[in-house]
Amino acid sequence: MPFSSTPPGVPLSDTIVAIATPPGRGGVGIVRVSGKELAAFAFALTGKTPPARHAILADFKAADGSALDSGLVLHFPAPASFTGEDVLELHGHGGPIVMNLLLARCLELGARLAEPGEFTRRAFMNGKLDLAQAEAVADLIDASTAAAAKSAVRSLQGEFSRAIHALVDELTDLRLLVEATLDFPEEEIDFLRQADAFNRVARLDERLGAVRARARQGKLLQTGLHIVLIGQPNVGKSSLMNRLAGDDLAIVTPHPGTTRDALKSSIQIHGIPLHIIDTAGLRETEDEIEKIGIERTWKAIREADLALLLLDARSGLAAEDRAILAKLPERLPRLIVRNKIDLTGEAPQKQTQDANGAAAAVISLSAKTGQGLERLEAALLEIAGWRDDEDVFIARARHVQAIETGASHLNAARSELETASPALELFAENLRLAQNALAEITGEVSADDLLGAIFSRFCIGK
Repeated sequence: MPFSSTPPGVPLSDTIVAIATPPGRGGVGIVRVSGKELAAFAFALTGKTPPARHAILADFKAADGSALDSGLVLHFPAPASFTGEDVLELHGHGGPIVMNLLLARCLELGARLAEPGEFTRRAFMNGKLDLAQAEAVADLIDASTAAAAKSAVRSLQGEFSRAIHALVDELTDLRLLVEATLDFPEEEIDFLRQADAFNRVARLDERLGAVRARARQGKLLQTGLHIVLIGQPNVGKSSLMNRLAGDDLAIVTPHPGTTRDALKSSIQIHGIPLHIIDTAGLRETEDEIEKIGIERTWKAIREADLALLLLDARSGLAAEDRAILAKLPERLPRLIVRNKIDLTGEAPQKQTQDANGAAAAVISLSAKTGQGLERLEAALLEIAGWRDDEDVFIARARHVQAIETGASHLNAARSELETASPALELFAENLRLAQNALAEITGEVSADDLLGAIFSRFCIGK
């Protein structure tokens, strides 16, 4: 599989080293080395030549022969290693001083300190992983829920990549079919009909739609949903925040304006990370500190995926609430929550209400008692578009964007083919653009600046 060439200034011939375990004290710490022909490197460090893929006990020695530590040495000769190069793993005692002494000794022996993500980048450049699998490594490490971790493993094992490769291969076959007919214009349409090109495009569009749905779910697992709680002062935003988080994160008092700054908490519902922001109450005020809090509220609103407008169930949707709804960004979904039904005596329910000229879902609940909370959680998942499937693979915003771009070009190709006199050059060009968009996901087509941006976000040692 063709990958992008090595970026300037990042040679693959040198030896790199990094501490691969988190900073701090632990029972075991690991220093990882990757480069060419590391058997001599291992001998200089330990006085032993470790056999391939077998752990041996050895002393890690300083330049004067004194022992820095003692532990296990693992040697993975190329190409059967994570990076595709020779890899050494040095398992020592997990104290920061010991690890840094071992790291310094490796640097003395000619290795250089690895850049963030450089081990995984080398695995990509050497064809051990494609780009989607490489990103799944970081996503697995960063997974905030069990569902996200399971989906990242599926992507790391190549499930997402195989789905993309199948689409790219089908597009390649279609392109070959179409371009083979361009030299015979008098026969091209009949030839394409005989080759079932029309139905193949339709089936390809359907398969791409299924992959897009799974990728959107995976993006939701990877990034979660950012929810901002808004409303007038003293409607129960902080109480709802505490109820959802299961902890007393926000101060709750009967006095309006208690919350002066945005408070954030992350929870999960059915494995979906929800990042909830409790904000200052939106109202006219002369209090300078409260004004700053309100300005930060509007900033949080602009960055959110969903707005929860809280109302006091006793007063309902007031003119002030409609004014808040009117100021919300048009693209921002909103959900109305009628709080304090423990004071009205009504039962929890979900309904639809006209909110400033647009229909909006309305949940009635009590943040104080927890009544109706399950209805709110279900509504949040519904708005997020979550389906409780086991076959979701982790995906990133760039993956979803690439799929959307590919789908757009495929739809353009399909529309061209369905015209009375299709321009096959335009049809072929849209197939090419769709193929390139999807190939960006796995790195078959990629720019060096994209690779730099992706791997720079990895932790050092991975």
